[in-house]
Amino acid sequence: MASTHLSLHYHLVFSTKNREQWLSPTHRQRVHEYIGGTIRNMNGIAHAVGGTGDHVHVAAGLRATHCLADVMREIKSESSRWIHEELRLAGFAWQEGYGAFTFAARDLESVRAYVLDQEEHHRVKTFQEEYVAMLKRGMVEYDERYLW
Repeated sequence: MASTHLSLHYHLVFSTKNREQWLSPTHRQRVHEYIGGTIRNMNGIAHAVGGTGDHVHVAAGLRATHCLADVMREIKSESSRWIHEELRLAGFAWQEGYGAFTFAARDLESVRAYVLDQEEHHRVKTFQEEYVAMLKRGMVEYDERYLW
């Protein structure tokens, strides 16, 4: 085959340090826009960025040349720097670690809607319940001692 064709879609989840409520509704929108721009600057596709005051969900398309760990490091470090400089939230930090789950292109619209509807979603389900369900659906082994 003369060229490479791929469809790599990720649902990424990460939280603020100690799951503290740093991201007010006003700040949240700006942070989500910045994260989307960071992904686009890395030649990725930001399908959707959403979340609540203490965590972020991203639906993104990545390239074959992307290393997921590098992408996550870039998203978190660039957005943290921007949050400190632009929003003046001096004590802000992202928690170490993240969740990354792949999904099929045919599921893009449902994942996108899920990512963008986080506030409503968390009226009925806690972040802990949501994240453990994602781990189980993804058949990811985990130790509860290291989840929170």
